[in-house]
Amino acid sequence: MHAPTPPRPVPPASTPAANVSKIIQEGGTVEPVREILWGSSAGVRKYESGEELPGDMRKLVIRLMVVQADTEFASIQQHRPWLDSAPTLEDRWIEARIVADEARHGLQACRVLRDFGEDGQKDIDELLTKREGEHKLDAFNMKFERWSDVGAFTCLVDRVGVYQLRSFQECSYGPLARAMPLMLSEEQLHLNFGFSVLRRMAQYGPKYSGSKDEAQAAVNKWYPRALDMFGHSNSDTSRRAIEYGLKRWTNEEARERYIHEVTPLLTSIGLQVPTADFDRHIR
Repeated sequence: MHAPTPPRPVPPASTPAANVSKIIQEGGTVEPVREILWGSSAGVRKYESGEELPGDMRKLVIRLMVVQADTEFASIQQHRPWLDSAPTLEDRWIEARIVADEARHGLQACRVLRDFGEDGQKDIDELLTKREGEHKLDAFNMKFERWSDVGAFTCLVDRVGVYQLRSFQECSYGPLARAMPLMLSEEQLHLNFGFSVLRRMAQYGPKYSGSKDEAQAAVNKWYPRALDMFGHSNSDTSRRAIEYGLKRWTNEEARERYIHEVTPLLTSIGLQVPTADFDRHIR
């Protein structure tokens, strides 16, 4: 493994979306912003149905939602064997919570797809037939062979999912933007749980489960797959998603922010962070 890499400065946003978390405060309540905040249609009212979307944007929303739903359903398959195999009662309870959350998030993505009529329903039907090894992203075709895999996956890979959801916050497609707050709230449990598993393994070893070495091996296994999940650095799809107001960061900007967040987390519990080019498949 390469030597640990130091934290890098967080890159500036490449679009006016830097202040995308802007919300309207009215009468003590918090309401989502109703106009498009960035991209080529900034200032225009958000799209509220699939029928309103321009052709290429429509295809892109469907594509993004298919990938989102696929990861949620795949994660259920990965976690399922650990529902009654996790080392403590509390761990098993949280595993059950995670599986329920992933099922609801998959349902949420499919509800967005249903707005696209027959095209969306066709994708939903296909999603429900996929089994382990058939999913779009490598990280979701890998089994959790050890408890350390569960910890590293939920800490590292689920965190990438959170970056994807944050990127959709206040996006130009209203139904998608409104689905984000609850999904993000629930995903935070997954991140905290994964970090807790790695921390307990690193600090207590067999008194809890596994060892610090096992935790480090799991980080080495899942960290590269997590970085791959952001996609190609010069992705045209990423550029178009920003132009359409669907996502706020390029793939590389999101990846840099992720590295900046994860590095101090892992080093705080005595684990090393592989370099950003270690065992990468997608750049």
